[in-house]
Amino acid sequence: MRKTESNFFYIQPIVVSDYLIFDNNYRAESHFFHMQSEEMYMNEQYAELIEAAIAAKKFSYSPYSLFRVGAAILSEDGQIFKGCNIENVSYGATNCAERTAIFKGVSEGVKSIKAIAITSDEEDFTYPCGICRQVICEFGTEVDILLVNNKGETRMSSIKELLPNSFSKETLLD
Repeated sequence: MRKTESNFFYIQPIVVSDYLIFDNNYRAESHFFHMQSEEMYMNEQYAELIEAAIAAKKFSYSPYSLFRVGAAILSEDGQIFKGCNIENVSYGATNCAERTAIFKGVSEGVKSIKAIAITSDEEDFTYPCGICRQVICEFGTEVDILLVNNKGETRMSSIKELLPNSFSKETLLD
């Protein structure tokens, strides 16, 4: 585990055939992450979430940009919902992978998100856009963000780090 200057951590996965397996010795320090539950381990649940995001990317409809993105959310009750980016010739009607996954979950009754995994074909990490960050925040202000590049490297952050001082439900309820 290596800390970067922006308080992100690189997590080196072990790749076995087509599956992403995280080293069981990896343990995140809870004061660097905003966890909702017990101390975070890169466990089977997060590995499954990453696999789901990678699988979702295969269904990307991106004939204009050729920029494929896959995402998957983990609900508080352990359900996983996948989404891909869906482009439209008018561009404004395009939907990002993150929002597709969230909207699929919400349409099935999910009201709270624990984590989201995001992947693309890029060598660098693909972060959620501003609109997606706001939508993520709507369904959890303590959401873990797992980013996966095309080499299988994983970076972890939180929505609080990516959208500090967010406008959220709590803002209206205060």
